[in-house]
Formats: sequence, C-alpha cells, structure tokens
Amino acid sequence: MRTGSADSRLKLIRALALILAAALPSPGLAAEPHVLRFTETLDVTTLSPFYTTSAVILDLSSLTMAHFVRFDARGRMVPELIVAIPSQQNGGVSRDGRTVTYHLRPGVKWSDGAPFDADDVAYTLRFIADKTNTISDHEAWDHLRGFDEPDKSTIVLHLDAPFAPFAERFFSSASQSCVLPQHLLAGGTNLNQSPYNALPVGIGPFRYTAFRRGDAVEMEANPYYFGARPKLQKIVYKIVEDENTAFTQLQTGELDLWAQLSASFYDRVRALPSVNVTLVPSQFMSGIFFETEHPALRDPVVRRALRLAADRNLFFEKIFHQVGVMSESVVSPSSLDHLALTPTPYDPAAANRLLDSAGWARGPDGVRAKGGVRLSLELVLPDGYPPSAQLSELLRVEWQKIGVEIDTKQFTSGQYFGLYSAGGILRTGKFDVALLSLGSGVFADVFNGYGCAYAPPNGNDFTHYCNRAVDADMSTYEQTYDAGKRAALAARFQRRIQEDAPVIVIYARSFPYAYSSRVTGLHPQTFGTFDGIASADVQ
Repeated sequence: MRTGSADSRLKLIRALALILAAALPSPGLAAEPHVLRFTETLDVTTLSPFYTTSAVILDLSSLTMAHFVRFDARGRMVPELIVAIPSQQNGGVSRDGRTVTYHLRPGVKWSDGAPFDADDVAYTLRFIADKTNTISDHEAWDHLRGFDEPDKSTIVLHLDAPFAPFAERFFSSASQSCVLPQHLLAGGTNLNQSPYNALPVGIGPFRYTAFRRGDAVEMEANPYYFGARPKLQKIVYKIVEDENTAFTQLQTGELDLWAQLSASFYDRVRALPSVNVTLVPSQFMSGIFFETEHPALRDPVVRRALRLAADRNLFFEKIFHQVGVMSESVVSPSSLDHLALTPTPYDPAAANRLLDSAGWARGPDGVRAKGGVRLSLELVLPDGYPPSAQLSELLRVEWQKIGVEIDTKQFTSGQYFGLYSAGGILRTGKFDVALLSLGSGVFADVFNGYGCAYAPPNGNDFTHYCNRAVDADMSTYEQTYDAGKRAALAARFQRRIQEDAPVIVIYARSFPYAYSSRVTGLHPQTFGTFDGIASADVQ
C-alpha cells in the first residue's frame, strides 16, 4: 500500500509536471540574447522600397538600405551617406534652387564589402529614369532633368524647378527609395523582375541574410557599417498576418516586439505582464478611399454624402480606441504645414437630402440609382486585421440607411498591397471603396497620393483623384522654399481635397509598439522608424 501510494504520488507529480511544461514556452521559444524577433502583421512580397506600397518594407529598409539621410528621435534629418545636407546656406543648393550638390562620405562600404561611391548613385539615377520600371513613387524624381558626376565622391542633380522636399524625398530612410549597388546590377536598369529585389544589398546597420516567403525575413549586424555598431546581432521579421496569432506569440515569447499593432489590441497588450507599450505618432492617415473613376463614385456629391453618413467619432472611439488624433486633412499632424480643417459632421439626414437633390433615387429594393448606375459598391480590405473588418461592417449598416449597397471582399495583405505587375488590388484599382492608411511625410507633400499623373503604376494615387487646381498648388508648394508661402499653398490644397472628398479621413494614426521587458533601448520614431536601432538590445 505504501509503495502504491508512493507510485500514485509520483504519477501525480509527473502529470502536474507535464501540465506545467505544456503551459510554459518551450525552450525553443526562449529569448535569444541580442536577437530581436518582431512582426507588423503584414506579408512581404518584395524587399525593394522602390516597388512597395507596404509600410513594413520602409521599416525594414531603415534597418538595411543605403540612404543619404536618416532621422533622429526629434524627426530632424541627419546625414548618413553624405557629408552634409545641401542647402543654399552651405552652397549645396544653387541660388535658383535648381541644382543640388551632394558630397559623399568617404570610406563607405556596401554590406558585401564592396566600396560605395558616386558610380552607385549614378547607376540608381539611371534606374529611376528608366520608365519601364514600375516603381511606386515617380513623383519626386519627375523633377530630375539630369545629373553630373564630377568625381567619385560628388553627385550633382539638375532639377526642372526648385524642389523644397528634396532632402526627404531623394534617398532618405523615410522615402520609397535607396541607393542601389552598381557592382551587383550593372547588367541593366530594368529591375521589375530582378532577383535582387528579394534579397537586396545595402549599407545600413543590418544586412539581409534570408527571405523565406510566407515565413520570415532575417537580418544580421552589418560588419562593414561605418556608423555606430548595433548591440543586436540578428533581427528576424516574422510574417504573421493574424493579430490573434501575434498576440499569442507575444505572450509565449516567440515575439520580442509587435510593432504597429492595431488599436483593438492596445488595451490587451498593456495588460500583459513583462510587456512594455509605447505610442509613436505616425505620418499615416487612416481612411476610406474611393476609386473616383468608377461610375457611381465619379460624382463628388455621392462621395460627400457617404462622408456625411460615416460616423467617424464612433469609429475612432469604438474601433480605433482613440489611439491617434482625429483629423480631416490628408496631411498628417506630424507633417509640416498640416491644416486643422473643420470636421464634417455625422448627418445621415443631410446625406439623404444631398442624394435626393442630385437625382439619386431609391429603387424598389431601397438602393439608389441614377442614369442606370446603381449605388452598389465593392468595399475591399486586408484580412487578418480586425479593425478593418469591424469598420467595413459598420459602413455597410450606415450606408444602407442612405440607399447604398455594399459588397465586402477581403484579400491577403500580399494581394491587397501587391505590385501593379502582380495584379495588386489597390494598385490595379480593383475596388470601389478601400480601407487603408496613406502617409504624407516631413512636408505636406501629398502629390504622389493625390496628383493627376500619379495613379498606379506611376504613384500611389489609388483613388485616381485629379483636380488641376490642386495639382497646380501642390506643384508650387514643392517649388517654394519660403515657409510662409508654402503654408498658405498647403492650406489651400488641403481645403480643396477635403471639398472633393476622394477619401474620408478618419484619424492620424499613432502606432503602439508592444515589446518584451527583455528589450532595452528601443526608441521607434515617426520618420525612419528604426533609425535609432543601434541602442536597442535583447537581454
């Protein structure tokens, strides 16, 4: 009996041990010193910032790629591959503002050990000038009329007109660009299908080592980096598209950092033990975007009515948990020359009156129509992102009240944000209404998102919005170095875009970053998200 009791106790102890072991993270999930594993719950289809529409690639690029300037914690531009940021005061910008001279930092090497010089910049400029490349942001480079390479440490750009945002838009870590390595790509300038885009070589504090599609992107500390050496030895971006999975992995220790998580998980991650959360203002404006070339949405009256019937205060409070700042402008409050526009009120009755007066009559099924065009709209969103799913359902209910029918379709983030050449939903305009966030920048420079010439594949004007008066103001804004004149132009084009309503702006996003207490020295930034990564570590 005593032996039996001991056996029973032993079995009980073993059973409890198994239960406890199952409840704890396995040794394989334990933190690895100096290794950061993170996600932004977005898929990755390319690692080239030139071809992307996904913010995560810009974040990965701020870790790995070659940039003229980066950003400090206060959002100020600091030179990286150049000796100084050109200005008229230091002689780097000509008196007429049309010539910009960059002096390159000497002794810099690519992450494969090859030397960097002006030949690489010249090659990159030829790549950008090759119009067969379907790069995402042509707008800034459309101002370039030519360049000179006086020597291996100097590059001179000749512009068609003064271009005030040049330092941010040309090769900064907050731009959709970087310098390319000529020694690896000298065979030609069309890189649309180049294997290089799957594992680029850069000059940043880290370098890519692996890209396993659908799984992970891996980076290691760049031994050739000339700047402050990072404490981290390795970074792994885990392709986790479902936020519930990301939340679980943060709990179990499979993730050290969940970057830019949605507001719906904000309170939940703050309740986790041994997890820190910080909020970072962003340049991204979250909104409801209309494909203005589609028949039912060509009429600005319809777009204004849909805005009147969208309860943005409710969305901001209940879906986005007030993690950010409500705004009406397409320009972020983090950007220079943002205008605090008067919000459009939530007024479904006014929306109905507006549609009635414009001749959009209700049919027998309650759906409005005019001239044979029904107000039946296809709304698209990325899957795995609960706030968008919640917003789409609220919009369907709200807009049904004013006689608008909504059909909702979800796509993987890879399909949704995919390249034009790959049939990406946003870039090929396969939608009537789309839910997404679109950024401005250091300046109120939104030409690439709302300019007539910048519908995909030439830019990010997913709405195909075109207003020649807005174009003129945005163009003059870019050419103006005088801060007061620039602010007045920005105010005017922000008001005009608001009136035309190609998008219903909901709020300026702040991004929560949830990270393990083992992570130290992490300071994500509004611009150049991981430019301050050298101080970060995992204990």
